[in-house]
Amino acid sequence: MMKTIDLTPLYRNSVGFDRFASLLDNAFRAESAAGGYPPYNIESLEDNYYSITLAVAGFTQEELNINVERGVLSIRGEKGKVEGKNFLYQGIANRTFERKFNLADYIEVTGADLENGLLTINLLKIVPEAMKPRKVVINTAKKNSVEPK
Repeated sequence: MMKTIDLTPLYRNSVGFDRFASLLDNAFRAESAAGGYPPYNIESLEDNYYSITLAVAGFTQEELNINVERGVLSIRGEKGKVEGKNFLYQGIANRTFERKFNLADYIEVTGADLENGLLTINLLKIVPEAMKPRKVVINTAKKNSVEPK
């Protein structure tokens, strides 16, 4: 069963959340348009390491394309036309797909592997030193360090 969600009230009642509402709206629209193909997993492997795995059985390395532009990871699969075959029944999908993922700040794609019909995209969160938490040392005040006026 497919549910339709109208996010228009969210746009009317919020200030400064336009990007968030737009992301939600696009996610719902893209999910329904793609029909959930191909299925995927997102995993947190260990500190700052993540992976996205897509089930792309039947696609070769040459038929897959991965791009990152303006914080959006796009995976596209394009199957060539099957020529010279007379199918009595064709139950295996032979279709093009595109999946998009909005990457959080400081997330970088470090590589991709295609094995046994699974495309795994490796991600790493690289936080700049200035953004990392740091400990502040608390000094004790000496009794004579403050002089009265």
